[in-house]
Amino acid sequence: MNLEQAVLDKLRALPPERQQEVLDFAEFLQQKSLVKRPLKSAKGLCADLKVDITEEDIAQARQEMWGNFPREIV
Repeated sequence: MNLEQAVLDKLRALPPERQQEVLDFAEFLQQKSLVKRPLKSAKGLCADLKVDITEEDIAQARQEMWGNFPREIV
């Protein structure tokens, strides 16, 4: 008897509530073993869009957005 068959035999002998617990645990183990890829930076996410944003572009956008914002909080 191989390992898979032994697990199935034990699983079938359990009541349905316990079978669900075994399934939940197996899914947990599967998720735990997945290789996690590092998250891409915002620049990396936009790399395929062929957009080149410079510091000057960002400064200009900030000025347009916040240029008339009152400096003093009332």
